[in-house]
Amino acid sequence: MSFKLIDTHAHLNDVEDITAALTRAKQAGVSTIVAQGVDLASNKKNLEIKQKFSDMDIRLAFGIHPGNISDKEIEETFEFIRDHKSDIVAIGETGLDFWYQWVRKDDEEKKKQKEIFTRQIDLAQEFEMPIVIHSRGAWKECFSIAEEKNVERAVFHWYSGPEDALKNILNKGYFISATPALGYSKELRAAIEFAPMDQILIETDTPVFFRVEDGGFQSEPKDVFKTLGFLSEIKNIDLEKAANLLNQNAEKVFGK
Repeated sequence: MSFKLIDTHAHLNDVEDITAALTRAKQAGVSTIVAQGVDLASNKKNLEIKQKFSDMDIRLAFGIHPGNISDKEIEETFEFIRDHKSDIVAIGETGLDFWYQWVRKDDEEKKKQKEIFTRQIDLAQEFEMPIVIHSRGAWKECFSIAEEKNVERAVFHWYSGPEDALKNILNKGYFISATPALGYSKELRAAIEFAPMDQILIETDTPVFFRVEDGGFQSEPKDVFKTLGFLSEIKNIDLEKAANLLNQNAEKVFGK
């Protein structure tokens, strides 16, 4: 490709051969990767990756994912995030996930998720940074908390929720992001069809196995171009024009 692209959401800490993956990303035309943390170990690992691969524009988001809440590490994780405020551009990945079976009927688990999510919103506001929200099965609850806390900049990562919640998210000025699941997910495709281009980001959620028509693949940052291709078709917009718009959106959210 003659143009560059930003992958706004990748879990680089989980990539087996990070050197090879980043080499392929650069060769494909990926200019920037926003590496998302989900717990203490991943936040630390992503920081190490950023420091090691200083020739690549890797930006960091530190957070605690709702599926990675460990009572033993909560305070240490918050302390680590505070200590490395200058190394990050966002708080995330955080949010709520009521899709987990052990959470669906457990009000205490939901309460714990909400508490940790709210604390991370407070941190994002203190740092004047955006927040990356995981909202699976809890789209309306995540929006309500963000709205109540007067969050200004937020990304609802891989949005696949209902249209009424999406309308509220977009009306508030928040962004949604799309992954290569655009190749098959009716819910994600519907969200991207509905959302305006200036409120969309694209990502890979590396490394996730995606079921697309080519037989499936495990994503890495270079595959953000697959997301771009699907989005270009859905929006009926030229690839390079779409890339430029999406990169502008990414810089609005994650710009240094």
